[in-house]
Amino acid sequence: MPIAPTAPARLNYELHGAPDAPLLILAHSLGSDLSMWDEQADALAAYFRVLRYDARGHGRSGAPPGPYTLPDMGQDVIALMDHLQAPRAHFCGLSMGGLVGQWLALHHPRRLSSLAACNTAARVGTAQGWAGRAAQVQQLGMPALAAQVVPRWFSPDFAQAAPARMAALQAVFSDTPAHGYIATCQALAEADLRGRLGEIATPTLVVGGTHDLSTPPAQAHELAHGIAGAELVLLPTGHLSNVEQPADFNAALLAFLQQAGEGATR
Repeated sequence: MPIAPTAPARLNYELHGAPDAPLLILAHSLGSDLSMWDEQADALAAYFRVLRYDARGHGRSGAPPGPYTLPDMGQDVIALMDHLQAPRAHFCGLSMGGLVGQWLALHHPRRLSSLAACNTAARVGTAQGWAGRAAQVQQLGMPALAAQVVPRWFSPDFAQAAPARMAALQAVFSDTPAHGYIATCQALAEADLRGRLGEIATPTLVVGGTHDLSTPPAQAHELAHGIAGAELVLLPTGHLSNVEQPADFNAALLAFLQQAGEGATR
């Protein structure tokens, strides 16, 4: 896998699809990596140049000392685009990745053709909650936390029906560097874009899960309401809607992207 030499975090990434197709960036959730998008990468590569990457502190990317900030993670995306000489891209982020997408739409709107903000919110969790999560990592370690967190990402039916997929996601979570996870928790503790949603002019799709415990449907409604003209799709899933219902997720995303075309802002 190629590595982009973006200081201070060297980013691991993969590209799928024709080099001359419009670029679509996929950004994963906290405690995951680019493999979270396995059901999207090849399916969407028929239409787009799909770029998925490991966020700083995750997967095979570098894990510089923390704390991290949301601007750090957003600038990593801009540095990766610059490395690939990509002036613009569609951006699809889930949970943590969705917050990164919102930040990009606010601070680098000309670099985005569209934004899909999935299972996310303008404010995810609380500062106290993220501090507690970081403390759990320090006390229990990543494997123990993975056993607690990953099952909560999915509806009970999926957890029973797809044990191999659950085990793979839990293994990725367990292998995430503890200091990278903690540093990202510190970024999420401070990230709050609720007062700025009205400034986002990028064509936006909001995807929520009716059984999402981490970012409940009410937050999806709030996000879609706060961004002028945003579309809202709710799927019968937990927190990782792209994993739990990949066909429906891909269909909704593709329909939105094809409608958004190459227009950067309204």
